[in-house]
Amino acid sequence: MPEDRVLAGAGPTAALPTGPLLAVRSLNAWYGESHILHGVDFDVAAGEVVTLLGRNGAGKTTTLKSIMGIVPRREGSITYEGEEIIRLQSNRIARRGIAWCPEERAIFASLNVEENLLLPPIVREGGLSIEQIYELFPNLKERLRSQGTKLSGGEQQMLAIGRILRTGARLLLLDEPTEGLAPVIVQQIGRTIGRLKSQGFTILLVEQNFRFAATVADRHYVMDHGRVVDMIPNAELEANMAKLHDYLGV
Repeated sequence: MPEDRVLAGAGPTAALPTGPLLAVRSLNAWYGESHILHGVDFDVAAGEVVTLLGRNGAGKTTTLKSIMGIVPRREGSITYEGEEIIRLQSNRIARRGIAWCPEERAIFASLNVEENLLLPPIVREGGLSIEQIYELFPNLKERLRSQGTKLSGGEQQMLAIGRILRTGARLLLLDEPTEGLAPVIVQQIGRTIGRLKSQGFTILLVEQNFRFAATVADRHYVMDHGRVVDMIPNAELEANMAKLHDYLGV
């Protein structure tokens, strides 16, 4: 099936804001007494794919969790579609049109593929139908009666992404979607991100594999010790490779 038909009629249709879709300013976050984020600042424009790069423990996942409202203590500003959301509960943030796909995927082992897909509520218009998700991930259609425990790591990742596409969310937070996957599945995830971007979805992507990130992203924010220390446009990534290697310790 041609790629331009796969998601035809799906995806965000609302008018785009004039400013950044997501703006994070002076974001601090704590787990108990541990101060994890120290004044994080970045923007994501509507329709962009933006990555957060950094070593383990740099604060990338905590940033996503802070956006979703599931970090116990946060200070600063997070605006989405021009409205402040940092004081909202996580369920209200989700209903604004933000969805999080965690690194651990959170597949319900006792449910089959279709039941997992149908579990999250639809929070706003513009989500993909079950059939459109199966067109995007043909592997899932072949395994729709299989329980979560019977799926490969790649199939679980497809299911985790597919599940949030039903909700109507416009901003997708993807945490390490390629972690531990075979190269052929990584390529499929990359193509999927590209197709979602072409349909107007906005994606904030946490990645350690900067070579994969370079194939899908518009810009890269580098995090270190809970701070954003650099922003590198994708077109300038090659010219900044030595600096990036130093940041990431690779």
